[in-house]
This record gives sequence, structure tokens and C-alpha cells, in this order.
Amino acid sequence: MERRIRVLLAKPTQDCHDRGVRYLMRMLRDNGFEVIFTNFLVAEEILSSALQEDVDVIGISSSSGGHMPVFEDLLAGMRKQGLDDVLLVGGGIIPPRDIRALKEWGVAEVFRPGSSAEDLIEFILKNVRGAGVDAVTADKSEMSS
Repeated sequence: MERRIRVLLAKPTQDCHDRGVRYLMRMLRDNGFEVIFTNFLVAEEILSSALQEDVDVIGISSSSGGHMPVFEDLLAGMRKQGLDDVLLVGGGIIPPRDIRALKEWGVAEVFRPGSSAEDLIEFILKNVRGAGVDAVTADKSEMSS
């Protein structure tokens, strides 16, 4: 059996708008992903958690600004640690001009309001190296047994 896809969801700024990311956490778990959720961490702490938890995906939620330096620091730390195989995605209230810059820097995708949990799930399944539907559904079938 393959290992479940491990996703770290983080809310790095103290904006208290975490309802959306908590919803995504539940949806990912309900769809067979292993999810680690952290709140109010700086980029260095997010990176440390990602390394400790051996995650496949890091998802950053931002709803009140301050996301650019977090992504910049996180991407620099990921490069330094050789985490090229970890998918980095963002979500929340991020202006289109920032989305363009983030993608140029190496953020795989940014999900804005109106995106669905299914959009995120599909994107992860298509883009996590060595992963696929089997990596998630194999574990789901065991959970239902």
C-alpha cells in the first residue's frame, strides 16, 4: 500500500480568518489525505513543520495581506533544504498581481475565493510526484473496511 499524501496547511498571519482553511482541512481528510494544520507560524516554523512531518504539499492561507514575505522566505528555505519535490500552493485573498509574482517565484497554484475543495484535491492529485488516485483511495478503502 502506498503512503497517503501528506499535506501541511498553515495560516501564517494572525488575521483570524481561518474558517476556509479549516474547511479544506476537513475536506482533504475526508478524501483520504493526511493533514497537518498549523496556525500563526512564521515561514521558518512552517518549513520546520514540513520537514518534521515529511509532507508532500504545503498550503499557505492568507486573508489579510503579509503573504509575499512569507512565501518569499518559505521558498528560499525550501530551496536551501532541497525540498524541490514538495508542492507549494496558496489560497485566500491574494491580489492577481501577487499571484503572478508568486507563480514566477515557484508557487504551483493559488486558489482564490470561489475555488472549491475539489479544485485543490484535483490539483494535488495531478501534481504530487509519484502520487495518484491510488495513493488516496487505497487508504480510504481500508478506512471503510
